[in-house]
Amino acid sequence: MEDKKVQNQINIELPEEVAEGIYSNLAIISHSHSEFVVDFVRMMPNVPKAKVKSRVVLTPQHAKRLLRALADNVKKFESQFGVIADNDLPVYPNMNFNTPPAQA
Repeated sequence: MEDKKVQNQINIELPEEVAEGIYSNLAIISHSHSEFVVDFVRMMPNVPKAKVKSRVVLTPQHAKRLLRALADNVKKFESQFGVIADNDLPVYPNMNFNTPPAQA
């Protein structure tokens, strides 16, 4: 049984520049039949142009795993710190990229 645990381990390297993270306050999600694209955007007050700071491309299977993992982590967060209020979220302009509508 111990050998199976060792085989399932993944060695992940986190470079220093990636470890700093990217701040994002908007995510734009689009998809095709074979992939999901998540653009992480930073919108700043009094700046008319927002910039995509990072783009992540996922297979549909990984997108679904991410959805489950986020839901699980939000549930754990709320059980520890209280419910995350979402009734004061700002309304963003319609951004039509000729893809099915999605929100994040």
